Amino acid sequence: MIDQTHSHAKEVWSNQEGPFKDLEKLVRKYACTPYLRPIAGHTRTAFADAEQFIADFYSKRHAQSAPIPVILDSGCGTGESTLHLAHQFPGYPIIGIDKSAVRLDKASKSNGSHPQALPQNAFYVRAELIDFWRLTLEKVTVGKWTVPYHALYYPNPWPKQSEATRRFHLHPIFPTLMGLAQTTELRTNWETYAQEFAQATRMLLPNAGVTMQLIKEDKPITAFERKYKNACQQLWQVIIHQ
Repeated sequence: MIDQTHSHAKEVWSNQEGPFKDLEKLVRKYACTPYLRPIAGHTRTAFADAEQFIADFYSKRHAQSAPIPVILDSGCGTGESTLHLAHQFPGYPIIGIDKSAVRLDKASKSNGSHPQALPQNAFYVRAELIDFWRLTLEKVTVGKWTVPYHALYYPNPWPKQSEATRRFHLHPIFPTLMGLAQTTELRTNWETYAQEFAQATRMLLPNAGVTMQLIKEDKPITAFERKYKNACQQLWQVIIHQ
């Protein structure tokens, strides 16, 4: 995620006209190609910490038979969205994941300028998203975890055409990402990104329910969303049900 501290938000500019021309080619290719990059050691450590938090969370409540539900907030930044999800889903552990130690330090110390105790079901980890997703999919595949909801709020859109393959839906990680959750929600301030994500999902998962629409609620749930709303930008969401 990019810096969330500036109040002014420029609209996304791209030299790409419409959805990326090779979208279908890349999605089809990666659907048949395993992603074998070594997983970073620090992400394995972070995943183990999250796994322990989840185990402790359920041990303090009632016996939970596998698969156990876990909610992911990927690219959580300073954690505002994680807090939102913790209150929305009080019975589930919420794992906020970000690669920035600075942003997560802010998240652990306060909610914006208002320090408060972290909800008992919220936990932050510093990790590479791609690696964390791969480790999570291992748990899902063997039936130990289930992910009822996966928040993917305002990822870096990499809007230049030359950067397109860094977008999650044009990257080898896309099949892993879409294998994780029962419901995935993407939010973005770039309509083309939402269009691409929805189109790629329909190609990869033809039986999934895919909805793309404008975000209409008034209360922002992330610092990004607040910044974009204050700048009067249109915000889009793509919701996938499997």
